[in-house]
Amino acid sequence: MRIAYVFFGAFLAIAQSAYAEVASPPVLAPLKRQAQAAELSAQFLSRYSYKPVPLDDALSARIMDQFIKSLDPDRMLFLQTDIDKFMSDRSEIDDAIERKDLKIPFAIFNAYERRVVDRMNYARSLLKQDFDFSAQENYSVLRDKAPWPQSKAESNELWRKRVKSDWLRLKLGGKNDAAIRETLDKRYENILERAYKFKSDDVFQSFMDAYSTSIDPHTDYFGAAASADFNVSMKLSLFGIGAVLQERDDYTTIRELVPGGPAQLSGKLAVGDRITGVGQGKDGAIKEVVGTRLDEVVQMIRGKKDSVVRLDILPADAGADGTHRVISLVRDKISLDKQAARKTVLSVKAGDATRKIGIITLPVFYEDFEAKRKGDQDYKSASRDVAKLLDELKEEKVDSVLIDLRNNGGGSLDEAIDLTGLFIGNGPVVQQRGSDGKIEVKSAELAAPVWTGPMGVLINRGSASASEIFAAAIQDYGRGVIVGEPSFGKGTVQTVVDLDQIVRNSKPEFGELKVTIAQFFRVDGGTTQLHGVTPDISLPGLSDPTSFGETSYDNALPWAQIKPANYTPADTITTLLPTLQSRHDARVESNPDFQRLLKDIADLKAQREKGVVSLNESERRKEAAAREKRFKDRAEAGDGEDLGDDGLEAGERSLSADIAIENARKNAKDVLLDETVAILADEADLQEGVLKAATKESGNTNGK
Repeated sequence: MRIAYVFFGAFLAIAQSAYAEVASPPVLAPLKRQAQAAELSAQFLSRYSYKPVPLDDALSARIMDQFIKSLDPDRMLFLQTDIDKFMSDRSEIDDAIERKDLKIPFAIFNAYERRVVDRMNYARSLLKQDFDFSAQENYSVLRDKAPWPQSKAESNELWRKRVKSDWLRLKLGGKNDAAIRETLDKRYENILERAYKFKSDDVFQSFMDAYSTSIDPHTDYFGAAASADFNVSMKLSLFGIGAVLQERDDYTTIRELVPGGPAQLSGKLAVGDRITGVGQGKDGAIKEVVGTRLDEVVQMIRGKKDSVVRLDILPADAGADGTHRVISLVRDKISLDKQAARKTVLSVKAGDATRKIGIITLPVFYEDFEAKRKGDQDYKSASRDVAKLLDELKEEKVDSVLIDLRNNGGGSLDEAIDLTGLFIGNGPVVQQRGSDGKIEVKSAELAAPVWTGPMGVLINRGSASASEIFAAAIQDYGRGVIVGEPSFGKGTVQTVVDLDQIVRNSKPEFGELKVTIAQFFRVDGGTTQLHGVTPDISLPGLSDPTSFGETSYDNALPWAQIKPANYTPADTITTLLPTLQSRHDARVESNPDFQRLLKDIADLKAQREKGVVSLNESERRKEAAAREKRFKDRAEAGDGEDLGDDGLEAGERSLSADIAIENARKNAKDVLLDETVAILADEADLQEGVLKAATKESGNTNGK
């Protein structure tokens, strides 16, 4: 995952500074430890990656291109003259890293900051004028392959259209001119202020992201903050107060209280309260945090279990000059249950029977590596949690089980193997080939499966890595039906290397590398690399495969094949597929919700291919009217409400409005899940029919 705050360049345009009175952002310089970390990373990546890539002029050029792309993905920030200047050093990055010299990327980033400040001030100046929305002109929303602006005038024109587009969206959303000016001025001011908050570690993280992904798409560098977040995502726990925080108007604001956490149990905090200061321990001085970056406030609030943190709180209903209160909380272990496996049960008609389908949603293949290593008998893991849920579903007498892996980007390889074992018991799950060419077969080792009944897996383009291992194994064994769209196509294995351990540092300085060390193959000998897992029954998807998925990377490993492992597939699903497909086709043909979804996907694809939006108000109102009619028809059919487009971005609405919209989206009808549940009900119905026929035939044979 990339650091989010280096990517708002997508919304910027550029000109030479016309606002001399505006203070320049701080000039950032590399630290000694960063240069050492880069050089150490280069040594490791050049030797130990699955496909080692030498640090030479060719890689140097790729790193430069990737770094600039991360800062200016839509080519609206730098001028062509900037790019020409940067490119004079395009083949020098390799030599600079070996010399432990990071001046090149820092010079580029400092130029980036100056452009941000300049453009945001220019954007705010445009708000003083009026726009002619009767003119026939378009704004390009796809500029990733467009040329950089050649002149200041060309850059200004690009940004004029951007501001006009932002204004028109808000106007169509019902805002008057005064409200629009206030909203956009604050929006651009917030971006401007962020440029003054960047630190040296942000630049280094961004540069190392460019370096690592130039090796291959899934090699990553983790600085201290990124490493901590990765560990939290795997353990699904941390030590803190149990509050979800959000930055709103320079305040760190409480968006959600985690049930059972210290913040919620104290009764002293409410959603919307603002944290204006943080103190450590019972007597530590409280440091003001208004205007402080959210990630820094989060680090101040997290800490050791049973330690005390004191918060200066401005209540949600108080004005800026309202009365504050100071509260003390004792940090505790917080479980991030939203990312843990969870279950629901749906009933659906299939044939003459009503079938109960147990749905287990798994957002990530998590495993608390540290607790497992220490011998904790109750460590947190995906497969353990799913096993418990399967036992509960058996007690509820469900007819079939669906594992929903949509947007599950992977996680622990061991967890993917163990999860497969819950459905196949003992047997090969995945084959792994290292850089030395040796192939290792990794197997599930359960004495017997936990669930032996009908099952299926729901995937989409966001299902990657460990999700693909599990889905592929279930498909190769013929154990269940795979439903959805082709998965991501990530067929590589990574391990995390602690650079400080390599050089025996006594304290963390150099960070960690997530390095590709192997490629995995299905038990049938194929790989999910590039191709992903192809569903048995396809459902439509909203994603764009040209920009999302392994095929979107120009340095992805090719597809390959090896010998199959020694495993015994069943032909149950293969036999049932023609009937499952025909029932599915007939059902969706007459399903108005499904047909509306197909229309939405077609409209989205057309807009994506068009690549531009009209800045003519009458044209946009016609489009909006057609969209509103479609949503009105859905609402009358009981398919959710029209959320529309109010033109606002995250944090610009009231907190209660943001939460209401989020909840409405969560509660919207899940058409793809409903159809998948119907497919699994058919599967259970057909398997029961096959079993009855086999039993009857066996009885007749015995009778003879």
